Amino acid sequence: MQINFPVHITIAGHFMALHNLMETLGIFIAMRYYYFLKKRNVQVELSSTHSLVVLIGATAGAYLGAHLWGSLENIPAWKSSPNPINYFLHNMTIVGGLLGGLIGVELAKLTIHEKSKTGDLFTYPLLLALIIGRIGCFSAGIYEETYGIPTTLPWGMDLGDGLHRHPVNLYEIIYLIFCWIFIFQIQKKYNLDNGATFKIFMILYLVFRFLLDFIKPGWRYFFGLGSIQIACLLGLLYYYRYIFDFRKLLRSPNYSLT
Repeated sequence: MQINFPVHITIAGHFMALHNLMETLGIFIAMRYYYFLKKRNVQVELSSTHSLVVLIGATAGAYLGAHLWGSLENIPAWKSSPNPINYFLHNMTIVGGLLGGLIGVELAKLTIHEKSKTGDLFTYPLLLALIIGRIGCFSAGIYEETYGIPTTLPWGMDLGDGLHRHPVNLYEIIYLIFCWIFIFQIQKKYNLDNGATFKIFMILYLVFRFLLDFIKPGWRYFFGLGSIQIACLLGLLYYYRYIFDFRKLLRSPNYSLT
């Protein structure tokens, strides 16, 4: 099947890029899913005031992190841009948004002396938003900087420039579905501590993005690593104690893994 990239659709007489629609739709549906899960969760510990402060911290951190690390993907291009501020505002990356949001939440909780773990409710909505958003990224082909390097593998795809490339967005969609199933099964099998679900999601996603970016073009810092890969390593360093000891994610320290 031949796909003409970037994909456009017509809605009520308006011609628009499918990419923009899917990103907006992903955020909207994920937020509705989050509030649905929140209403069903009888263990929500935060007061309304603390919830607002944490939400503000998450939003501000995600915004700054996404744009900062997106701009750091190509420092020479950022420095040579005629409008560095505009360049900053138009470049984003999901990994930067996730880590920035994490930092924003932790700083907000530190400010209000909140010690409860708050990430679990975001896990599945984030997975859903990423899946829908990556469909949009795939529909943009090479006209959105999330495509792969050329490949001779039989599943390589022409994303709009005549070259057969790794369809990295499709790889990510498949992996995110796997993560959803895996995390759900882990929840059924083990008595996880509060916040453990989000930690598992972050570890899985950071490992995947670190590896995936080896087959994506881009400016590199050292040892062939780009800014997103460096961010992934920093995030994995933050979670290192859970990577090497799964028992720290369990509610009971005496819980058997057999």
